[in-house]
Amino acid sequence: MRASNHLIGLLNFLTFLLSAVILGGGIWLSSRANNTDCLKFLQWPLIVIGAAIMVVSLAGFTGACYRNTFLMWLYLFAMFFIIAALVGFIIFAYAVTDKGSGRPVMNKGYLEYYLRDYSGWLKDRVVDDEYWANIRSCLRDSKVCSKMGRSFNGVPESFEMFSMRKLSPIQSGCCKPPTDCGFVYVNETLWNIEGGTVGLGTDTDCPRWSNDQQQLCYQCDSCKAGVLDSLKKSWRKVSVINIVVLILLVIFYVIGCAAFRNNKRIDNDEPYGEARMTKAQPSRIQL
Repeated sequence: MRASNHLIGLLNFLTFLLSAVILGGGIWLSSRANNTDCLKFLQWPLIVIGAAIMVVSLAGFTGACYRNTFLMWLYLFAMFFIIAALVGFIIFAYAVTDKGSGRPVMNKGYLEYYLRDYSGWLKDRVVDDEYWANIRSCLRDSKVCSKMGRSFNGVPESFEMFSMRKLSPIQSGCCKPPTDCGFVYVNETLWNIEGGTVGLGTDTDCPRWSNDQQQLCYQCDSCKAGVLDSLKKSWRKVSVINIVVLILLVIFYVIGCAAFRNNKRIDNDEPYGEARMTKAQPSRIQL
């Protein structure tokens, strides 16, 4: 087996390993979709791309081992479109998560989230009534809010301790009322509504808050904003890994193309640097 075949086989093996990284990112997003972010369609493009890279790299590896020209052409052709799809996915992920972030609150450890700070395709998807009904049900079933409770020596944490906590976007947006409402703290998910006067006239989420543990602020715009911010953080983490994988894939693809061309040159008995056409020898003239 030629050295270039060995190189192509090695590159395909490394590509196979990279596909496992992409699949791992998709599976991680899937677990987040089931337990935290609750939006269950975003991970599938990544899983499909990872699986496609895995299958194509196996085809390329087989083609290199058995010097199968068809499989090598298939590998190079398919990998070009897969790389283009991965580039498109990364651009899409950054475009739909470009706007919006939490706002700091004075003397609080957590951030507040406002739906008006977000825009674009992902926001429209989340606020859609049908999708939000599914997301709300998922959040309720995940018990993300009931897990917020803390106690020390049997005593629930005080308001001062709660105020300094680093809450996740979903905990801040869905499990407590907005700070502007001015409700009186009882525990993490129970607030005295009668004490609230500050934001009742300006924040539309204040009347949506309920001490019913099955309702809380799941109907609030702040909850939708918290879900959007959680999705943004998840996608950005995966996108960073995808960019690194993309750079390595492009490098491997370019090297693979060069090695394949070298194979074709050797198959055609073309020594390196020699022209394909040779000069014809002139015939001798009979005197």
